[in-house]
Amino acid sequence: MVLTGEFLWLIGEAAAVMHVVIAAAVTVHVLLNKRNVGAAVSWIGIAWLSPFLGGLLYAIMGINRVKRRAKRLLRAHSKPAIAEAASADMAPDDPLAPLEFAVGRLTGLPREHGNSVEMLRNGDQAYPRMLEEIGRAKKSIGLESYIFRADAAGEPFHEALIAAHRRGVQVRVLIDGVGGGYFRSGTYRRLSEAGVPVARFLHSYLPWRMPFVNLRNHRKVLVIDGRVGFTGGINIGAENLQATHPVHAVRDTHFRFEGPVVEQLTDAFADDWLFATGEHLPDEAWFPAIDNAGVVAARVVTSGPDEDNERIEFVALHAISCARKSVRVVTPYFLPPEPLTMALGLAAMRGIEVDLIIPEHGNHAVLDWARRIPLRPLIEAGCRVWLLPPPFEHSKLMTIDDNWSLVGSANWDTRSFRLNFELNVELHDTGFAKELAIATGLCRRLTVAELDADPLPIRLRNGAARLLQPYL
Repeated sequence: MVLTGEFLWLIGEAAAVMHVVIAAAVTVHVLLNKRNVGAAVSWIGIAWLSPFLGGLLYAIMGINRVKRRAKRLLRAHSKPAIAEAASADMAPDDPLAPLEFAVGRLTGLPREHGNSVEMLRNGDQAYPRMLEEIGRAKKSIGLESYIFRADAAGEPFHEALIAAHRRGVQVRVLIDGVGGGYFRSGTYRRLSEAGVPVARFLHSYLPWRMPFVNLRNHRKVLVIDGRVGFTGGINIGAENLQATHPVHAVRDTHFRFEGPVVEQLTDAFADDWLFATGEHLPDEAWFPAIDNAGVVAARVVTSGPDEDNERIEFVALHAISCARKSVRVVTPYFLPPEPLTMALGLAAMRGIEVDLIIPEHGNHAVLDWARRIPLRPLIEAGCRVWLLPPPFEHSKLMTIDDNWSLVGSANWDTRSFRLNFELNVELHDTGFAKELAIATGLCRRLTVAELDADPLPIRLRNGAARLLQPYL
């Protein structure tokens, strides 16, 4: 019995030592790698107060394992951006010159002149144009989408991509490992059976790869022969076809590009394909010389939980700080990091017209509950919050002073700004920025009185939902 007691005592001592070692290791890693003070304090507390379990949770959820698996493609005809020269083509008194300088430094990309941009509403307008370009493709097609359903909307894309592959076009299709169907992807099966090169982004059934489930590729990009590009908010699914009157209809906005900025779109797709598969896409089929096609200046802005972390968030912050007249934001989900909420409120307080347009009812109830918490201080600061009636509006648009625009895949929530791989495009063109405006006459304005009318249980529910912000 004495030996048994001594043995148990030794086990207890060993466990205590192991706990201290593990907690100390977590603490060191957190102090060296976590920039957010709140997150750092939380992880250190969990590691010390939850023996072994805290260390396991940090190993699974707290460590950013997403690093580029290969260096970015470097091509002789790429144009390296030099921050000091980025604003050289802008008038010294242009209020957006600091924004141009900042985005050049953030992205390392030049602002490309000579582009044409066409706005396409819903799948009814976007899908036919996309399918038309796929049918015309001669050398290469790169398509990535967060959701790519094998339904009435997806099947025409399956057929067009398979036909292009059979006529000798280099086709590459990338589907997110979660949004495209974690357990089963009809599109992946259909294309792979036809021999089309297709991959699922960060997808694995292996338990030690499960941390990647929370990291998603939310980008929507189609590039054709390196000359025509599409991007925006539209996934591929029947819910985007308004003419068919789907039960859960989704309104959205997509954009067709021609001109030099298409090279940046193609580069973003090639980088994602390289990340997912390890395959370098050859320059000759994917990156031709591109002539000017219009008058819009544009630049691609990517972000993700790798070296691009928080880039789109920082661009939005810079844009708000440069606004002199107006800031307009359209987003399906509004639960951004606190710096963005503060920036919008401060802009309104200095006399900028700040309009935030969101769906009256989203497709995720918890997000609707949580968003009411940050909306209150914005309304009190002078921001106007407009609620769009159904069907659900999924567009992601931002304009500054009716002169500068930001469009693409990123929602105004922490997931898009901090966890997802996202792609937006900034556009400098007065006419286009005005075209983006969604009429607020169709909307209902949210007031503080309406928020105050929420009973205590509802306010408690909303506050609890807000605590889930990093994971929504």
